[in-house]
Amino acid sequence: MSVEVQAKMGKTRLRLWLKLLKTSNAVETALRDRLRTEFGTTLPRFDVMAALARSPEGLKMSELSRRLRVSNGNVTGIVDRLETEGHAERRAVAGDRRAMEVRLTGEGKVHFDTLAAAHETWVNELMGAITEAEAMRIMEDLDIVSRDLEEKR
Repeated sequence: MSVEVQAKMGKTRLRLWLKLLKTSNAVETALRDRLRTEFGTTLPRFDVMAALARSPEGLKMSELSRRLRVSNGNVTGIVDRLETEGHAERRAVAGDRRAMEVRLTGEGKVHFDTLAAAHETWVNELMGAITEAEAMRIMEDLDIVSRDLEEKR
């Protein structure tokens, strides 16, 4: 492959990356705004609740931080508020006096189900210009990139 072709591919891939970022940021901003205005909540709070909903048995605080790729302090503040509102509960981890596990309460599950349904509707609206077939193709293409990145680690 010639140097010119490689340079052109590099610029195209850079433009793709920038377009992905711009689109992702636009969707995220819209979701943040809707969560705030319609439910008085935040995207990080939604993310914590989503992680807990996927693990009904509960998660150690450190595991929750790791899964969300945020600091323990950030998660602790959100969990504190969820606990105060009755949406989450903490309990000590058997055999580890320092560790705490957190899970959604029944009330928290109901509240999260409402948030998740609205979130799904909003994402569907925001991505409405893309057909299902196009979405499947894009996901397959991004899977290729993800696998390639994993192999390079």
